[in-house]
Amino acid sequence: MKITIATIDKGGKDKLYLPLVDHYSKLINSYSKIEIVDVFDNKISKAQDISPTLAQQSYSNAFKPYFSRNTTTIVLDPSSKEVDSFDFAFLLKNRADITFFVGGAYGLERTFVDQCNIAISFGKITLSHKLIKVVLLEQIFRGLSINNNHPYHK
Repeated sequence: MKITIATIDKGGKDKLYLPLVDHYSKLINSYSKIEIVDVFDNKISKAQDISPTLAQQSYSNAFKPYFSRNTTTIVLDPSSKEVDSFDFAFLLKNRADITFFVGGAYGLERTFVDQCNIAISFGKITLSHKLIKVVLLEQIFRGLSINNNHPYHK
């Protein structure tokens, strides 16, 4: 199994969240290969300064290289169906290649969300990109633990 997380984020060395990202990535590696891709460039920066619509378009364009027919694409979208940990675990079950998409400050274009295989929500609250990355990693590990009858999720 291979899991990719693609986020609209400047990345960088964050002293608060990076240890948690590393921690959960190492735990996940016992079940699956994990790759985290932070995407941010001048086009995104300029688009965000102009309008939310252009920002969303720039996010979609930035994600194109990570969108493939050979992978199950799962987008985090606050207006989509909320899932609990067991629903989330089911999404991971029997999949060889999964790519998660986390949009930018202005969310994602509806057309991009609709192109993904699955759209889910972790709730209506807004979380920073660095925090949602940690939450997503923890849920991936929890889901893989559930699917492999590991006691972590209890």
